[in-house]
Amino acid sequence: MTTLKSHESETAAISGETGATLARLAESLDGFDSHLPPDPKLIDACVHCGFCLSTCPSYRVIGKESDSPRGRIYLMDAINEGRAELSEAAVQHFDSCLGCLACTTACPSGVQYDKLISATRPQIERNYRRSLPDRLLRRLIFSLFPYPDRLRLLLAPLGLYQTSGLQKLVRSLGWLKQLSPQLAAMESMLPKVSPDGFKDSLPTLIPAQGDRRYRVGMILGCVQRLFNPEVNDATVRVLTANGCEVVVPKEQGCCAALTHHQGQEEQTKAMARQMIDRFADSELDAVIINASGCGHTLKEYGTILQDDPLYAERAKVFAGKVKDAQEFLATVGLTAKLSPLQEEPLTIVYQDACHMLHGQKISVQPRQLLRQIPGVQLREPIDAALCCGSAGIYNILQPEVAEELGRQKVQNLARTGAQVIASANIGCYVQISRHLQLQGKQIPVIHPMQLLDCSIRGVCLESS
Repeated sequence: MTTLKSHESETAAISGETGATLARLAESLDGFDSHLPPDPKLIDACVHCGFCLSTCPSYRVIGKESDSPRGRIYLMDAINEGRAELSEAAVQHFDSCLGCLACTTACPSGVQYDKLISATRPQIERNYRRSLPDRLLRRLIFSLFPYPDRLRLLLAPLGLYQTSGLQKLVRSLGWLKQLSPQLAAMESMLPKVSPDGFKDSLPTLIPAQGDRRYRVGMILGCVQRLFNPEVNDATVRVLTANGCEVVVPKEQGCCAALTHHQGQEEQTKAMARQMIDRFADSELDAVIINASGCGHTLKEYGTILQDDPLYAERAKVFAGKVKDAQEFLATVGLTAKLSPLQEEPLTIVYQDACHMLHGQKISVQPRQLLRQIPGVQLREPIDAALCCGSAGIYNILQPEVAEELGRQKVQNLARTGAQVIASANIGCYVQISRHLQLQGKQIPVIHPMQLLDCSIRGVCLESS
């Protein structure tokens, strides 16, 4: 009955939001509407010092002031005041932003650019009409990627496409890139279909090994669940080995990270409500997520649903329990015995995912955990804080900029001479793996939870 009521209220809320959106759309077609535009007070906090420029990946690749945080803030201000329109050129400058949040870390004035770009993107989706090809591509992405059950229907055809030789033929002809660079980028990053991705094999309750220290819930994610399910399996084994009882609610949907980062406001709110409902009444000490982009959005639920009278308080409580797997384990401490991953010392370079480093301010904890594995030696790359170019679906929508960033990231990681790249985000994993292949470098990209899992089980890395 509770679930039925929540869905009824959700439907009513969405209907109300849709009506309000149409009213706002009629109010302003050339600029921002009155519903939560970029806050002038946050805009005024920018003193235009330029410290953000060197840290901004889009500025470093494109080289234009208007494609930097400072330039975009100028543009937001001009549109707010009616001195500029929400034109195609303006939207292109906002679209070029990866949302990596490196500028928020670098800014000496504490400008909350994350809140400014988060307010701007829904305005674009409400008040600017994109081209037909762009609308169709985005509709495809937002109707498919956040829905694991829909994606699963494509696994068998994709597997056949990969193994039949058709993929090799399509890539050799090069016609897809001529037809649509975005579709070509999407195809080029397609991970190998895993047999384990066809179904969720984890039970709803996995008991702790030994004495139970904590009871935690676990979010499975969307793309990672299908294309790299081994990460979730490893995470559960690590949690249970360290005294955690793990609850895995069935019928989990998307956390809404993908839609939130692209300004799909109503879809984001609906997914957030659904996720909160799935974990309701579970009596958990923490809600664990092992993908950084998802974790950042999950921790934002209190803001995303702040105007929802039915979910605002529940969203704050839920967000307060969300912990990245590495963040959680570093805090509570490892109790399981760790073994070397190979006979000789193993050099690992940890890749900082942007929404982990800049969004959640998690950097030390993953390194603390990896250093506890006997024989592990950590190395640090230059430009560690520079985005790899994945940024959710940025490498699909803005392939040229993403290509250059991916190339630079892989070069910097490889120059460390590390034997393994540790990466805790599915988007980074796909982007880095692809550019390693393009550069002819055979360095495995492995999630830190998988490394800990191998160490706990005493499994050598080569045979894992």
